[in-house]
Amino acid sequence: MVRSDARENRARILQVAREAFTGGEDVSMNRIAQLAGVGPGTLYRNFPTREALVLAIYQQEVDRLVESVEELLAKRPPLEALRQWTVDLVAAMRKKHGLGDALSPGAHQAVTEQTYGPVIAAITRLLDAGKADGTIRADADPRDFLQLTAALWRAASGPEDRSGSMLALILDGLSAHRR
Repeated sequence: MVRSDARENRARILQVAREAFTGGEDVSMNRIAQLAGVGPGTLYRNFPTREALVLAIYQQEVDRLVESVEELLAKRPPLEALRQWTVDLVAAMRKKHGLGDALSPGAHQAVTEQTYGPVIAAITRLLDAGKADGTIRADADPRDFLQLTAALWRAASGPEDRSGSMLALILDGLSAHRR
């Protein structure tokens, strides 16, 4: 069992590192330890490399997204839940892109393979809810949806953010009432 202070240290390291890495700063591991208020040994015990730290940040974000599906569906109709979840997914993809400079090509591949299944399962749950209530087309495929949304983070990072209008087009195409 992990001690509560060890869990708190880990959480604080992840929070500080997330802010530093996504803020565009080129921050050393020692600086992250200082900002988190822990010693270098504590940092390296939790995250032996910078890449391990970046991967943990990204995994935490994916876990948060996947876990948010049921709450979104409890509060919103399926198509609106899917819209909000996708906005959050795009934000996470943009963060991953910002974190990506710290990852080797092999780590990029590993994180993609590790997170693909849970992300597809989350999209499947959202699509199935919409299919069940008749708002989403019966032939909507989660893999197609993920591939279409992959373009949204690029559209959101340009001088003119087109991601909102592009997402509207994607969701209109999913709507069972637009056929």
